[in-house]
Amino acid sequence: MSGTPRRPAEADPPRPNAAPDTAEAASRPVLTTFPPGFLWGAATSAYQIEGSLHADGRGRSVWETFTARPGAVEGGGDGSRACDSYRQWSRDVDLIAQLGLTAYRFSVSWARILPTGQGRVERRGLDHYERFVDALLDRGVTPVLTLNHWDMPEALMADGGWAGRSSVDAFTEFAVAVADRLGDRVGWWITQNEPWIIALLGYQLGLHAPGVRDLRASVAAGHHVLLGHGAGADAIHERVPGAKVGCALSLFPCDPATDDPRDRAAAWGSDGYVNRWYLDPLLGAGYPADMWQHYERALGGGLDDIIRPGDAALIGGRSDFLGVNYYTRRVMAAAETGPDRPFPWRVVGPSGDTVRTDEGWEVVPDSLRDLLLRLHRDYPGVPLMITENGGVYGDAPTHDGRVHDQRRIAFLLGHLRAVAEAIDAGADVVGYLHWSLLDNFEWALGYRPRFGLVHVDYASGRLTVKDSGHVYARIAATGQLPAAGPAVAPFG
Repeated sequence: MSGTPRRPAEADPPRPNAAPDTAEAASRPVLTTFPPGFLWGAATSAYQIEGSLHADGRGRSVWETFTARPGAVEGGGDGSRACDSYRQWSRDVDLIAQLGLTAYRFSVSWARILPTGQGRVERRGLDHYERFVDALLDRGVTPVLTLNHWDMPEALMADGGWAGRSSVDAFTEFAVAVADRLGDRVGWWITQNEPWIIALLGYQLGLHAPGVRDLRASVAAGHHVLLGHGAGADAIHERVPGAKVGCALSLFPCDPATDDPRDRAAAWGSDGYVNRWYLDPLLGAGYPADMWQHYERALGGGLDDIIRPGDAALIGGRSDFLGVNYYTRRVMAAAETGPDRPFPWRVVGPSGDTVRTDEGWEVVPDSLRDLLLRLHRDYPGVPLMITENGGVYGDAPTHDGRVHDQRRIAFLLGHLRAVAEAIDAGADVVGYLHWSLLDNFEWALGYRPRFGLVHVDYASGRLTVKDSGHVYARIAATGQLPAAGPAVAPFG
């Protein structure tokens, strides 16, 4: 095994999300004013909003190949137009400034910079992002730049994509090209977005590009994404003095369905699969022993051909902050393993009535608070940034031309109060970036789910700031949460 395991497997493990200081925090007055310098922003990714897939020498990405498969994307959509943000980038900058945001997370399309994944650098792509970053800075907006937000160049699939170890060198070339051009004006860098989702949906279940269905390939892909983080962080740190480099993880608190020790063990195992397998090596503890054992049993063999001696040292200790992508929790029960269930647990969901988004995800702000406190406790000294948080709500413009998305407002305020409670209890949370600025192409779900603070009419390209966007603009302007649901009126 490479690296030092964080803790051994446990027969009756603790609840993954236990937060001893939560009750104390709840008894104190809720913080409603955020710290000075707190980053208020929103997030997007290149493939989901840019369109213009053939402009300025852009190469083909794995998502063009995947979306061409019949039935791969709900409704048959793709990213060929999306929000047209590559052409209308100045419109987006104006919108960000209008909302008064102080930060904007966006991704640089890998296929625009290295059209074949390695080798020739396409300067026109870099020119575009340079103009975009300069415009953000001119408006007083802090760029938060993501390198890999899933749009790997298709040419790298010749060696298995992320399942091939050569992907690490290719990603490092990408990081070098972007850092050399933009390092003098970008301070916040996210190397990888959601390694678990890349491994799970891209290489285990085949529901995202590149559409591979192989458990061993998924383990290799997840490991190489983490190695890419380490190598990319080294490259950025060498070129950008003072850079803050992190990785954005999709973190799902895992709660047991009952107090039965078997369900508690299932929740702990699921936590290892979803969260600790990525948190521990990134933050210097090596891969967790209990999950390593689960993988060896499921694969019928060891992992030493994938995770080599010395790899842990190439991953850990390179995170200046941790990006937290939080949407909901997982409620887990024990289950028998089988051909379609490699691990002894299953998601059963919450019992009883619960508030849900239009996508059916449970809305649980308290789990975000507990997650932040857990990260603060288990990985002390690592600043936290909420790099994604949002919900699917399908509200559209009404007769008055406005979008009255009251449920998104409730979601937003509930989660921001949870962040405030975590900060009040000691968690070092430096910013909140709402997902998403714009309704956009939501991967295999196509254009149906709407996450945006801004409504996009895909036929006409018309943008309408939703009521939630107006509320968020006021919060960003004041750094304060409203005491109760505010009356909403357009600004400007």
